[in-house]
Amino acid sequence: MKIMEAVPDFELPATGGQHFKLSALRGAPLVLYFYPKDATPGCTDEGLQFKALHEAFAALKCTVLGISRDSVASHERFRAKMEFPFHLLSDEQEAACTLFGVMKLKNMYGKQVRGIERSTFVIDAQGILRREWRGVSVPGHAQAVLDFVKSL
Repeated sequence: MKIMEAVPDFELPATGGQHFKLSALRGAPLVLYFYPKDATPGCTDEGLQFKALHEAFAALKCTVLGISRDSVASHERFRAKMEFPFHLLSDEQEAACTLFGVMKLKNMYGKQVRGIERSTFVIDAQGILRREWRGVSVPGHAQAVLDFVKSL
């Protein structure tokens, strides 16, 4: 998928008994941030940054959603513990991960493991991919995303 292309519709289960469907959110900007694993330090920090800016995103009518391969049950615990005001989507079958090309081989403790490369995507109100960040460094990232959404 390339910048300025329409994002194909997809569906995933989400926290709060929700079922996410991309096309249902047309009409307003959307931030999808992919992260490796619930309740790990970097992923917690990233989620907390989006939480801290949640009202600013909401003022722009922008929805923020986190996605990982963790189960909905794991997401529910993580979301409750961190009091995230946004939903987390479960992609256990890697459908969205594949669509956005975020699965990568990474080195962990000297072993090659397949996992999610921390990445964020902004989709505009018409369902067009407008910006992507790959290999995200967490500090300041959520603010950079918010600044971009303001420019839409």
